[in-house]
Amino acid sequence: MAKLDESRPFIPVRIAVLTVSDTRSLADDKSGQTLADRIAEAGHSLAARDIVTDDREKIRDKVLGWSKDENIDVVITTGGTGFTGRDVTPEALEPIFEKRMDGFSEVFHRISYDKIGTSTIQSRATGGVVNATFVFVLPGSPGACKDAWDSIIKAQLDYRHMPCNFVEIMPRLDEHLRRGGKPTS
Repeated sequence: MAKLDESRPFIPVRIAVLTVSDTRSLADDKSGQTLADRIAEAGHSLAARDIVTDDREKIRDKVLGWSKDENIDVVITTGGTGFTGRDVTPEALEPIFEKRMDGFSEVFHRISYDKIGTSTIQSRATGGVVNATFVFVLPGSPGACKDAWDSIIKAQLDYRHMPCNFVEIMPRLDEHLRRGGKPTS
């Protein structure tokens, strides 16, 4: 059963938040602010925050840039996971995932189903690893951001979370590069 091992130290993680929207600004970005607030409350560092339009290249370029920044461990995007013509965040990011995080999507949908029922199928939330950086792709609603952070991401980014967590494996995410692999371009 999952629990916190209080004998282990808390290790802050540096997290970047990207809102994907054609209409939002930092002043009215409720989903990005929800994530920023939760990151701070958990004791982590908000390493960067930005907004880009629903454009595959802009989304991909921003996440790739952040994934190569030594001061960023995790990227969380919010927005662009639906089915309308402008929703392209999964298409922008899944091709650059070195490893997919299928379990994130599955657990997110289970949690979401308990709250919104079958409407959860209208989200294409996903996750993966890009250049040894965890990337979580969330829907654009504050409720979805709360659910993903509170029920999944917060625990996985806490080194004290047992039986396992992402923080303890972060130093090993780039093992393939040390063996002569190449980073995602």
